[in-house]
Amino acid sequence: MSSRHYRAASLGRRSALAIAIGLATVSGAAYAQSTVGRITGQAQSGDTVTVTSNTGVTRSTTADPSGKYTVDNLQTGQYKVSVSRGGAVVDSRDNVGIVVGAGTTVNFTGATTAADTSNLEGVTVSANALPSIDVSTVDSRTVITSEQLAKLPLARTAEAIALLAPGAVAGSSFFVGPTGNALVSIAGSAVTENAYYINGFNTTDPLSGFGGITLPYGAIDQQEVLAGGYGAAYGRSSGGVISQVGKRGTNEWHFGGQVLWEPKGAKASPNNYYSQIGPAAGQVFDRNKDDKFWRTTYSAYAGGPLIKDTLYVFLAAEQERRQGDQTLNVNAPFTYKQNYRNPKYYAKIDWNINDSNILELTGASNKQNYDASIYDYDYATGVRGAYTGKDTAGAPQNKSGADVYSAKFTSYITDDLTLTALYGKMKGTYYTAVADSTLPSILQANQQNTALTGGGFITNSNPSAQIADPKHKSTNTNLRIDLSYRAGDHTITAGIDNQKVLDKNDGITTSGPGYGWEYWQTDADTPIIGDTPADAAYVAPPGGDGYYVARYVYSTQASVRTTQRAQYIEDSWQVNDRWLVKVGLRNDQFTNYNQNGEAYLRLTTPQWAPRLGATWDVNGDSSLKIYANAGRYFLALPATVALRSAGASLYTREYFNYTGIDANGIPQGLTPIFSSTGGPISANREYGIPRDPKTAAATNIKSQYQDEFILGFDASLTDKWTYGAKATVRKLRNAIDDVGDAGAIERKMIRQGIDPDTIGDIQGSYLFNPGRANTFLVPNTNGGFYSVDMNNEDFGFPHSKRNYYGLELYLDHAWDGKYQVRFDYVFSKSYGNSEGQVRSDIRQDTVSATVDWDYAEVMQYANGELANSRKHQFKIYGSYQIAPEWLASANVLIASGAPKSCLGFYGPNETNPNLGYGSYYHWCEGQPSPPGEKGHNPWTYIATGSIEYRPTWADSKLGFNLTVFNIFNQRKQTQVYPIRGSVAKPNPRYDIPLYQTTPRYARVGITYDF
Repeated sequence: MSSRHYRAASLGRRSALAIAIGLATVSGAAYAQSTVGRITGQAQSGDTVTVTSNTGVTRSTTADPSGKYTVDNLQTGQYKVSVSRGGAVVDSRDNVGIVVGAGTTVNFTGATTAADTSNLEGVTVSANALPSIDVSTVDSRTVITSEQLAKLPLARTAEAIALLAPGAVAGSSFFVGPTGNALVSIAGSAVTENAYYINGFNTTDPLSGFGGITLPYGAIDQQEVLAGGYGAAYGRSSGGVISQVGKRGTNEWHFGGQVLWEPKGAKASPNNYYSQIGPAAGQVFDRNKDDKFWRTTYSAYAGGPLIKDTLYVFLAAEQERRQGDQTLNVNAPFTYKQNYRNPKYYAKIDWNINDSNILELTGASNKQNYDASIYDYDYATGVRGAYTGKDTAGAPQNKSGADVYSAKFTSYITDDLTLTALYGKMKGTYYTAVADSTLPSILQANQQNTALTGGGFITNSNPSAQIADPKHKSTNTNLRIDLSYRAGDHTITAGIDNQKVLDKNDGITTSGPGYGWEYWQTDADTPIIGDTPADAAYVAPPGGDGYYVARYVYSTQASVRTTQRAQYIEDSWQVNDRWLVKVGLRNDQFTNYNQNGEAYLRLTTPQWAPRLGATWDVNGDSSLKIYANAGRYFLALPATVALRSAGASLYTREYFNYTGIDANGIPQGLTPIFSSTGGPISANREYGIPRDPKTAAATNIKSQYQDEFILGFDASLTDKWTYGAKATVRKLRNAIDDVGDAGAIERKMIRQGIDPDTIGDIQGSYLFNPGRANTFLVPNTNGGFYSVDMNNEDFGFPHSKRNYYGLELYLDHAWDGKYQVRFDYVFSKSYGNSEGQVRSDIRQDTVSATVDWDYAEVMQYANGELANSRKHQFKIYGSYQIAPEWLASANVLIASGAPKSCLGFYGPNETNPNLGYGSYYHWCEGQPSPPGEKGHNPWTYIATGSIEYRPTWADSKLGFNLTVFNIFNQRKQTQVYPIRGSVAKPNPRYDIPLYQTTPRYARVGITYDF
């Protein structure tokens, strides 16, 4: 579906001890996006193993006849593990750490009496203490702990942490999350295909899938990033998973705070952007050199026991403020004085009702408050002009974000049977102030006839074409119930995973008087839309010099809802002491409702998602692990799909010649240009008429799903170094988008012998499965519907394709008190003819309603390298304890650039056929132009470093930190404007950078922990 968004403004073997306490050799029920882990190991048959947490929870189990034991579903924290024989403790380990979703192994194979073990007291076992080969997991995960976060030089976002994971790349800067956070693509998937979690609650943006709600940085205990292979307990992601577990109180009180400052004076200037083609080539298009911000962040935390060993609390708060100027390009010459505030809060209560029952309560809030004053800007003089008003465009919104509340109950019914239940709500806010301008917005001012403007371009004080409903709210409800039972070598888990979303008063409308003016220029004798007057969507040639203007109207407003349910079962089978097999099956059901509460998309036929994984502990000592998995992952459609695909959307243009332009940029002397409707044209027939839910989608539509295959190994090089490799293949088997070619459907019906006079209005877009056979309902004039089967040949479509291939190599040295470092290299390629639910190169954020698949001509030569493909990625990060008081850290990212596109008019003759979307075809200067054909954006080399001083005279509780981002100040374009126009009338914006790497800047911090 055509969707152009407008706004003024447009990341040797181990020692005997290491083997004894190495990681994970026995299976258990740890899940992706989990908030728990497990302790496993070897003792003597019949020994009693007891684990006691630093929050007072105690659990025991008995070693089986082979000596194996497992204590499952343990909360994160520190544990003491002891083994008893004949009623007496004969061995123990202190400070054993838990990693979410993983197993920590503690072996007691050599102890005979308590006296034998005194020299082992105080041993710490954690993810940072030993090479992290966990032979009980089959997925691909990266877990970053709070200890690592305190050392590494990172931006303070979940996505910045996620970019440490192999295969994760920065998404297009066009797209941001609910509070303005940058997004990531994982293993070639679109940025809307990731899932976000806080303490097991799904906080993914319920409206469009762009990002999710996250914790204050200092409240993160562990962040887990899954790049694939996770079990049947979780779904609704065909990209990756970003799961955060927040900190909790313990039996000791802890307090702390931090102040961070990014001074404006320490920031390098961004590069200006210059026009590349046309008469303005070489002239400044976007003056960025003064676009600088300062930022301050204040954070504090407190945690401890309300009742020792029973009731705990942890509180954290963070307030970030950013302020600066941004000058827009010559098409919209304004300066924005911007002010952002991003408050985050977190609270957690843990109640150990008894050793068998635990209740956890979580509250979190993450919001952004935005305010900007807009001023005129004179590009000729470089001087800021008069105040014009406030930014009320809704991009970003003036207030956005969400509050999260959840409760999780865990009951250890027996040593082998565990029940968990989670329920919670997330309440979203999306407020945008009402615009006070009565003037119509002026779009594409650089396409004005300069003979009528005195040589320049004329705009006015309304820089925003669209405004959002200020009453917009949402509610996202989660319910999970999981039951885990261990029977010998099998751990069987089953449960339900339900979600319900209410999206209230969503949608946008055209600002000012309800319309805007959009200027264009094309070939004078070529139709603006279509080929002949007989076409359903046709607009005649503009004549004259090819200049014309369109009266642009857009409105999508509704309250809608979705329900998503799933059931699953999974068996983790420890076949023997070296082989683990995990077999799972998940069934998802998705239903989307329109503004009248009618289901327009009911995908409830069993959608079976099998998951199969295996891991082989080759040597039996966790020194070499070979693993493989295969799985299917379904993705639901979020709530906002209903606004255009199933609502009463209005999206029209009415075309005119003009003879003048007044001082507000409004065209004068209008003469209508002939159209097939005699007035406004909507290429997708969006005329504000409510859709019949029966005609919103193909009757046989199936959910989007992806198949994934992974094969890899992890190995110990020494007692501190590990290395490994992993190959990943992902294939998008089924996608959902919309098709707008009503003419092709009508021609098929006529070929089948249907009387044209009995064919009713065919919808301008249907949700369907691209590249597959689909069946559509078309109204007939006698009441009822015709059922029309359409295949690729009928539409002229290719098969849908999105493939990802990746090979990862890594070398890792775990933290040993002196240093930690990790090297990652990924060679990968993502290619096909569909990026996914969105399209990065032209900023299409209307989920499953992109230009792709609307009609045959826009899909010709669409197969190529996709926007999130990066052929080469090198990642290096680590920390080094220079001296007891001094710590140095670094983070380096070297990556090849994203593929470039050149989009022009259709065919050698550069026409605008069918629905007439303009310069959006995969043709460039009359030649075929698949994605990536024009090369790639440059390689980027970003190095960030930090130094921290913690004086011993302050008991190392006080810390001073300096971080310099992009130390070498490398500035490279990361995305360029792809719309070429025609040879005769080139688009003056073509190939101008849209975004660049962030220039060098410094961050100074002071931290105190008590």
